[in-house]
Amino acid sequence: MDNFLSCLSFTLEMEGGYTNNPDDPGNWTGGRIKVGQLRGTKCGISAASYPALDIQNLSLEAIKDIYYKDYFMLIHGDKLQLPLAMVAFDAAVNAGVKKSIVWLQQSLKLQEDGICGPQTLSALMSGNPLEISREALARRLDFYMRSRGWDIFGLGWAGRVIKLAQAIV
Repeated sequence: MDNFLSCLSFTLEMEGGYTNNPDDPGNWTGGRIKVGQLRGTKCGISAASYPALDIQNLSLEAIKDIYYKDYFMLIHGDKLQLPLAMVAFDAAVNAGVKKSIVWLQQSLKLQEDGICGPQTLSALMSGNPLEISREALARRLDFYMRSRGWDIFGLGWAGRVIKLAQAIV
């Protein structure tokens, strides 16, 4: 549980509160701009991923439950050392579990399937957590720089990656 609390603290600080920017596809229940309803995102819990939830009125306890069940456990954060758990968790909340795991797999030069199966988990647990974390952050930043939303959200994405890199030293 200690890993989760460390991960939670950083990610909640980075995610902030409620937003409903119409230029963010995650804020729409259909997952694309102007598709579905504009319900927003709160602490990284998006209308695109959770279209049936009342996003704006999510309680902190509900957010923690979603973070733990749908992100932390899927990246096996309970088995990973810090800072690796923090890097993987924050990426999962910000960009999705699959993308987070792909960045870890790229860092380890493993087959990229976005699933934290036995081979990936074993490599993560036996490698140097700080080196893998730094490489995953570099992969994440490279992905963001090539993303369509870079012009709108790039400064925030880059700042988040930099703050995470500073936090894991």
